[in-house]
Amino acid sequence: MNESQPVKYNKILWPIYFLNGFQSILWGGITFLIVPLSRIMWPSDPTHALEMGIIITTLSWSASISGLLFGHFIDKHSRKKILIILSIFRGFSALMLGFGIEGGGYTTWIYFLIFVSIFGVFGGLSWPTVISLTNDIVPKEQRSRFFGVYELIRSLTMTFGFLVGAFLVQTGFWRQFFWGTGAGILIFGLVLALHINEPKRGAQQEELIHVLQEDILYDYKINREMMKKTMLSKTNVVALIEGVFTWILMGSINFLILNLIQNEPHNISEFSTSIFMVCFGLTGGIAGQLGLARLSDRFARKHVKARIYMIIIAIAGGIVSFVLFFFIPWPHLSIEQGKDVGFLMALPVIWLMGSLFFFSRSIFSLYIVNQSPILQQINLPEAQGQIVSWNQFLENLGRGIGPSLSGILLVLTFYDYQLTILILTLCILPGIILWSLALKWLTHDTNQIREILKKRANSLQDTQRPKESKEE
Repeated sequence: MNESQPVKYNKILWPIYFLNGFQSILWGGITFLIVPLSRIMWPSDPTHALEMGIIITTLSWSASISGLLFGHFIDKHSRKKILIILSIFRGFSALMLGFGIEGGGYTTWIYFLIFVSIFGVFGGLSWPTVISLTNDIVPKEQRSRFFGVYELIRSLTMTFGFLVGAFLVQTGFWRQFFWGTGAGILIFGLVLALHINEPKRGAQQEELIHVLQEDILYDYKINREMMKKTMLSKTNVVALIEGVFTWILMGSINFLILNLIQNEPHNISEFSTSIFMVCFGLTGGIAGQLGLARLSDRFARKHVKARIYMIIIAIAGGIVSFVLFFFIPWPHLSIEQGKDVGFLMALPVIWLMGSLFFFSRSIFSLYIVNQSPILQQINLPEAQGQIVSWNQFLENLGRGIGPSLSGILLVLTFYDYQLTILILTLCILPGIILWSLALKWLTHDTNQIREILKKRANSLQDTQRPKESKEE
């Protein structure tokens, strides 16, 4: 597939985009609607920050643990069948959330915790499976664009989930939110089953592409020696460790921002918040995840290390601009003023907030669209699902720690949001240091994979045994 035909992989993968969208709507509804969901469970109480933080932590940790435990299945079995199974269970759990008892207090909280856990467990294999499948469908020179579109759909639909969810919760139709997303997941799981034909593993590796056009299968399996040599390479270790620290901070920021602006004395309503996220976040996401993704592909073709430089810029620039949210002079508003979008848009501070949100979303998108291509580049075809599962485990571990740690720090600092975010910002340093070190190791780790695949291509051509499984 060449540069002039970028649309072909989109024709193959469009059901995955929709499946990603509906799953992200629900994920966004759970993670962003912490205040209104707390009111559904405890209508007459202030926001139960700790309990809602536990739900978000459970969502992230259940996904990370399942990916760690079962990620190796992705590299041994049909990626298409795995995605279908995931869709069935995630759709079912979404539907069941709509049957929760309103005003049930801890009974409803436990009910939500159970089905959020199911949604998380079966979500843990989703991203690694997509990485593994697209490694064999999307050409290397177009991968930032694919991940840019995928991430744009994820962030757009997550914001849409917040917007629609906030509106439905405020109008008393929160059950329809969960039923609708559950139905969407099940429908597009069925569409995926009918539409996608799974390619051979390694089909887009330049060292294997000509060999696999013949009636030959790439059927290598990872073993302990090859795992140590490739999956535990220095660049892989950097990506694994860095993810914990970066996502502790990223998992904290949304939790802190929403608690800050939606509660006393600022009282910006959930629906108003979602409008601002659409206006400013969506445009920032488009700029970053489409425009900067193309730029990333262009630079990466010329310079092997360009993706690492862009990741460092993303971590530093994106997170610093997020932190500035907490130093904005937020106005003290009544509940009615917080619901009045027109009134809020007339305030200069809202446009300052929007500018920060636009910039932070744009620049941090460089992290998303460059990390996944690096992981694909420095790992073998039969290890794509496992390495991403490891990485996802540690990122979700950090993402899950974030809200709980934020809740603890808020209590210890007597709800001093500025001091809390400054403490958490220390998590930015390990990521920058580690990726800077990886600049020395990326070329070696990339060349190592190429040499292994060249040897295997020669071996496959010599044997001409398409059905025989090989062990390193």
